[in-house]
Amino acid sequence: MRAVLVSFRLGAADGVSVEAAKWESALRRLGWTVHTVAGAGRPDLLVPGLDLDSPEPPDEADLAGALDGADVVLVENLLSLPRNPAAAETLAGILRGRPALLHHHDLPWQRDQDFAVQVWPPDDPAWRHIAINELSRLQLAERGISAVTIYNTVEMGGGRGRRRLARRRLRLNKRELLVLQPTRAIPRKNVAAGIAVAEQLGGAYWLTGPAEDGYGAALQALLDQARCPVLRRVPEGLSMADAYAAADVVVFPSTWEGFGNPVLEAAVCRRPLVVADYPVLGELRRLGFLWFSTDRLDLLRTFLDQPDPTLHQVNADIARTCFAPETLDARLDLLLRDVLSGPRPGLTPDVAVHAGLDDAGDLGDELGLVPG
Repeated sequence: MRAVLVSFRLGAADGVSVEAAKWESALRRLGWTVHTVAGAGRPDLLVPGLDLDSPEPPDEADLAGALDGADVVLVENLLSLPRNPAAAETLAGILRGRPALLHHHDLPWQRDQDFAVQVWPPDDPAWRHIAINELSRLQLAERGISAVTIYNTVEMGGGRGRRRLARRRLRLNKRELLVLQPTRAIPRKNVAAGIAVAEQLGGAYWLTGPAEDGYGAALQALLDQARCPVLRRVPEGLSMADAYAAADVVVFPSTWEGFGNPVLEAAVCRRPLVVADYPVLGELRRLGFLWFSTDRLDLLRTFLDQPDPTLHQVNADIARTCFAPETLDARLDLLLRDVLSGPRPGLTPDVAVHAGLDDAGDLGDELGLVPG
């Protein structure tokens, strides 16, 4: 069986690219042949016009040719966040009546910007929708879209970084506290709060990702005003596993995330995590993770003075039990079987947009997906 995975960009460091690569690996483990298509990054095939801010839509014939022969098309966010409505319209038209999985990482009403769309996301009886959190699943249901929730996963070998090498490359002394913010620099990542944590702890602040969406000048102003040493990007030859190993504290102060992979990565790498309460975090908190808050750093100081390995063990066990890559394989296999079985029973293109919350819950029960 052949799957084509399509998105705005693939092979980059953003969360969508990272998760898309995990789904690609899961498909291959299930015996599928996978080809990737995107407008930017490092896909198997670049199709001009698919990128986030492309001024021109993709050529319909070129995009149709890129998807030709696919038994299933997996759409990563391109039909979720309408950053390129013309590309989305072209893609949706090509996929009408064809088995497709729409993997929704971001949705327009969750962003602090206006999008020129009315009814969104598009739907079709031949498609299946996947949310990465329960909040999004319920919001989709309110808008007439049946979806199931499949949370992101984390590689269990993530804690094998090279601490000494990384800290030497960063020119840190043995006693210098390092606060890692493993994110890109855009407004919702709340860089100011990350810097404040490092300042209050008396440590160095390390922001690994690039500035995007025109945030470069604002970021530079924040870094210039920081009252702590500032480190930027990941030196060549080092990995994110090395970055986590080098850190003493991980900070993740985002105001909004569809999921938030650093939550899992910090758990696997056994690093204390400081979080802000973005809405989806509550879903993960209920699993029992133990984190520190940006407004109670006194508790973190106590922990750093007298580390309790129980905290790390609790977090690592939850990550291993609930978010290992193998948890994706079985769920994805069931979802593929479902989408290949044909259009959703009882739905026609004219009434597909009216499928609601009850349908979403029934499908989740049937597939054994969250919610059970």
